[in-house]
Amino acid sequence: MIVGDRLMVCRLTFRPHTDTALHAHPHEQLTFVEKGRVRFAIGSETHVATAGEVLHFAPGVMHGATILDEEAVLIDVFTPIREDFLRA
Repeated sequence: MIVGDRLMVCRLTFRPHTDTALHAHPHEQLTFVEKGRVRFAIGSETHVATAGEVLHFAPGVMHGATILDEEAVLIDVFTPIREDFLRA
């Protein structure tokens, strides 16, 4: 995790077939898929992203992810900083 004054970068590794719960937060988020294939739910749409793709999540939009058949590595960028991540 890299934390600046108003920006945070997190590198996360997920096992195959991991589901993240649908959620929303007040932070703007960019997610870069470094490795693997991930099915993202964004609002009412879904998108399968592969290595090299970048997705944008606007503040307050419901979203979640399902890791598909192989390990996935995601790099998430948040602004402002996710204080809840710092406490975890």
